[in-house]
Amino acid sequence: MAKTDEAASGDAALGYEQARDELIDVVRRLEAGGTTLEESLALWERGEELAKVCRRWLEGARARLDAALADPAEEG
Repeated sequence: MAKTDEAASGDAALGYEQARDELIDVVRRLEAGGTTLEESLALWERGEELAKVCRRWLEGARARLDAALADPAEEG
């Protein structure tokens, strides 16, 4: 299994808050500077993976809300 495949499968188990907090840390580290180009690229790639995890959670939450609002059994 490739390294990115391993990371992706591990990311699937991340909760929204955990992924968001790690993403915040990655952004802080990138903004602080002082890393090599290789380290910066690795941080950027990790940030992209974490952003995808957050996006999936938010899209799932939106779908659940839309389904609940459209459910006629909830009316009346």
